[in-house]
Amino acid sequence: MFVGVHERQLDPKGRLALPAAFRPRLEPRCYLAFGRDKCIDVMTAEAFERDASDMLEKVRTGEMDRSQQRALAANTIEVTIDAQGRVNLEEKLREYAGLALGSKVVVAGSFDRVEIWEPERHERNISAGTEKIAGADA
Repeated sequence: MFVGVHERQLDPKGRLALPAAFRPRLEPRCYLAFGRDKCIDVMTAEAFERDASDMLEKVRTGEMDRSQQRALAANTIEVTIDAQGRVNLEEKLREYAGLALGSKVVVAGSFDRVEIWEPERHERNISAGTEKIAGADA
């Protein structure tokens, strides 16, 4: 399980150092993909393969549109974690998540995956979720 929140900074080349606590489960390779709510999902190879199989089944049964399958496949990247524990966030992933080179980012555990967020977007998302947990929307 991936839990906790870590503040990081993208370097000028788009590399991000993953938190040491997350690395053992993600090494040596993992997948970066468009995530919900405009974050970047970081998944273990096993989790990604499971999600891809689930998605293919949903497409077969008509629960999901094939264009979503194609968009996710086209925008998912298999990466290797370097010796310093970094992954490279390609431009299309950075643009999707609203991340600029050299900017601060939030790296958050989300149980079965890690999410990379633009800090203000992450804060809005967490605040909304906290309100729902507290029952404020009832």
